[in-house]
Amino acid sequence: MLNFAINVARDAGGVLIDKLGRALQVSNKGAIDLVTEADLVSEQLIIERIRSHYPRHAILAEESGASENNTGASSAEWKWIVDPLDGTTNYAHGYPCFCVSIGVERAGKLELGVIYDPMRNEMFAAERGQGATLNERPMRVSAVAELSRAMLCTGFPYDVRERPDFAREFSNFTMQAQAVRRDGSASLDLAYVACGRFDGFWEDGLKPWDIAAGVLLIEEAGGSVTDFRGAPLDIYSPRVLASNGLVHHSMMQVIGR
Repeated sequence: MLNFAINVARDAGGVLIDKLGRALQVSNKGAIDLVTEADLVSEQLIIERIRSHYPRHAILAEESGASENNTGASSAEWKWIVDPLDGTTNYAHGYPCFCVSIGVERAGKLELGVIYDPMRNEMFAAERGQGATLNERPMRVSAVAELSRAMLCTGFPYDVRERPDFAREFSNFTMQAQAVRRDGSASLDLAYVACGRFDGFWEDGLKPWDIAAGVLLIEEAGGSVTDFRGAPLDIYSPRVLASNGLVHHSMMQVIGR
């Protein structure tokens, strides 16, 4: 199943590259939340492949929402959680930071995670209990143990203007960490934590398709993922704190102030 997910993500990424830079139909889902025809074509490809190979599995995808399996059952043991284009605003502007993200749950527990960056041809993949890889090579989180030496990343929620705490958290982390970045793709941010490029990540306002694959990547690469208070993460809740594990407590303290 992991190889299948990898192949599907790679083909969906090919769709994104093929359409990049062309005149695209772009519409708004919210005040600053975009969707392009590339999102829709990529998602259609992924859903059709899953339904063809795993007809009894359910699918939760960003643009089309939740769907039943092909038997018409309202629930299924397996669920695919799909973001066909994470970083849509970047993509629409030609900024090369976007990806395809595919996670798979079994009975509510994440089992597979794949994130593909087609611009760099980087395939991040993980299977529960089997570790995590970047282009088929084992990857691990960083060994940075002090927040003052850590490079962190975050994202701006679409309703950032309604979240006064965001500016406070961003300011506090900027003052205490070595650096803070904001690239506009939560899935890639999490993949970068998993491979050690970033040491920690926090964001409020995320959806399950933003984080499902990245959560498993980080866990299998030796890192930690919780909510803002350190409780086990529910991917259906909006607040995510992820790290190499070594700076996790320090990040929780900053958020809690």
